[in-house]
Amino acid sequence: MINRLCLHGKLHHQTDVRMILEQTGGRFYRAGNQRLVVDAQVADRMVIENLRGRFQIDINVLPDGFDPQQVGLVVCDMDSTFVNVECIDELANLSGHQATVAAITGAAMRGEIDYAESLRKRVGLLAGLRLEQLEQVYRTRLETRWGVESLLSELAARRIPLVLVSGGFCFFAERLVRRFGLFDSLANQLQVDNGQLTGRLEGPLVDGQAKACFLAEVCKRLSITTDQVIAVGDGANDLPMLMTAGLGVAYQAHPVVQEAMDIVLNHSGLNALNDFLGWIDGSEYGW
Repeated sequence: MINRLCLHGKLHHQTDVRMILEQTGGRFYRAGNQRLVVDAQVADRMVIENLRGRFQIDINVLPDGFDPQQVGLVVCDMDSTFVNVECIDELANLSGHQATVAAITGAAMRGEIDYAESLRKRVGLLAGLRLEQLEQVYRTRLETRWGVESLLSELAARRIPLVLVSGGFCFFAERLVRRFGLFDSLANQLQVDNGQLTGRLEGPLVDGQAKACFLAEVCKRLSITTDQVIAVGDGANDLPMLMTAGLGVAYQAHPVVQEAMDIVLNHSGLNALNDFLGWIDGSEYGW
């Protein structure tokens, strides 16, 4: 069986490439700066894992049946995926509960404790924060991850929408939607009274299953199937949506997520997703 094999990372030019091609039975397809796409015979996950470890690059086999030309939606987790921080941890720093909240967040992302329970506990520790403090976090702490601008440019050229999903908060997700012209978002609504957080949420809690359901609902709105979706995330609460999508991508993710996903990105920016779409114009690439 011929597979499309995508490599991202710093290769030592032709020497490493030649060795990888030999071990995968690969045939050169396209190459670019720190990017390589080949047609390969390899289907053994252990071979891929060994190559990842040896060369410290991302090597991924696009699954059989996934058609890059049919992608109609990208669904992206927000915290530590689209942006560089966990917003709730940043808020906890202002409330004086940083260590406690960070520990709970880490355990939830690793899948060690129930996500809904962990979120309610963490939100409770934010009681008393003012809305202007949330605005301060948005202005001074949130930065997009490496490659976001390039990815958004490519998606715009292909007219593929991107939606944000988050177990974090609407306050941040909705601002990012407006700033980057994204299609939509789903996140938790913090309850506010007299300009301060009450320590409670309003409306349904956004957990892993809610993310997967939102993915399916957006597909219906766009008249596409879930097979036409690329979903990206890093935490255990992202697994339901990653498994629902046609292509689930573990992006600099916790071990429990990497072990469950075939597509793993640890050495690349989010613009690596461009290569799972193919190129609009490959003339700028090639050795």
